[in-house]
Amino acid sequence: MAPVAVESQVLPTTIESLKDGISSVTVTESRSSSPEAPEFDLKAYSSFDNTPSIGTEFREFAKDGKPVLDIRTVLADDTKLAALGRLVSERGVVFFRNAQITPEEQLTLVDKLGKFGGKPDTSRLHVHPCTQEGQEEQEEITIVSNKYVFGRSFKRNDNDILSRRPGAKEWHSDITFEPVPSDYASLVIRKLPEVGGDTLWASAYEAYDRLSPSYQRLLEGLSALHKGDGFIYLAKLAGLPLREGRGAPENVGQDLEAIHPVVRTNPVTGWKGLFVNQNFTKHLLDTESGKRLPEAESEAILTYLFALVEGNHDLQVRFRWEKDSLAIWDNRSTFHAATSDIDGGLREGTRSVSLGERPYLDPKSLTRRQALKKAAEDQ
Repeated sequence: MAPVAVESQVLPTTIESLKDGISSVTVTESRSSSPEAPEFDLKAYSSFDNTPSIGTEFREFAKDGKPVLDIRTVLADDTKLAALGRLVSERGVVFFRNAQITPEEQLTLVDKLGKFGGKPDTSRLHVHPCTQEGQEEQEEITIVSNKYVFGRSFKRNDNDILSRRPGAKEWHSDITFEPVPSDYASLVIRKLPEVGGDTLWASAYEAYDRLSPSYQRLLEGLSALHKGDGFIYLAKLAGLPLREGRGAPENVGQDLEAIHPVVRTNPVTGWKGLFVNQNFTKHLLDTESGKRLPEAESEAILTYLFALVEGNHDLQVRFRWEKDSLAIWDNRSTFHAATSDIDGGLREGTRSVSLGERPYLDPKSLTRRQALKKAAEDQ
């Protein structure tokens, strides 16, 4: 069967001690251009922006004289798919209601979005590290459930209100512990309670724009160690090794750790965004030397950055799921968190995750607000 996962880590973890002089520090680089913006304008279809900074939803019913766009129409047209990828990267997350899409079609969707966005040929679909060899269903399809973890080997125990993790601890971007993490991801909720189980997304672009120029310069000289220690813990409990060959040649090994720049350029938009998250980011390093920052400095900076994301509602969007709702997001430029308020009901869906490029910072790239201001002035 497909692996069952939660949208973030839910069991206690043991964080290994960090060592000075980690050699795999991500080097910043400059890329000459981002993929050309598609000529097709999806805004010709009935849609609305959920908030000023993040989220666009396509309506189920025509409004303002604009036709309805359904996901099957997009899947059948590469021009529309390319335009959708651009929109997702600009708006962070895009929603469709009553999306008639199979789990296998979800795989095609995110893979094509990544290819149109210029991802390397070696980046395919992610295989979760807790996936078992020889499972019956496709390895790239992950079942996201509020009741089970890791192939139903473990039943979650956080339905009791006193055992739930605080919502602030749920914020993450998918699989940033991989050397080649995700670009696009999709989630369809197929079973859900009458109420509860919303998901929130936050804009990494807007979070970065909230920082002063001095603080931005500081962060652009830093890298961060990301580690999937929660999944290591689960695998050890099950007595199983972590899966090797997780969708890209670089994504191998049992350590589930990688070093990425704290500020990342999205290659589709060319915009800078904050690239640290509560679940997987463990420690900060100086990019040039590869040396870790003192523990107190690293903790203070990360605590502030995490609070910036979780504490500002106006850079977030909250989505209430309905059966067969579809969300597509860009993991390079967003964070997300599930809401654990289901109280015994079942919330279950299928997720597909594409792999992108190694994270990089282009020093010449702009912030989202800088880019939008420049575009307005050029008109």
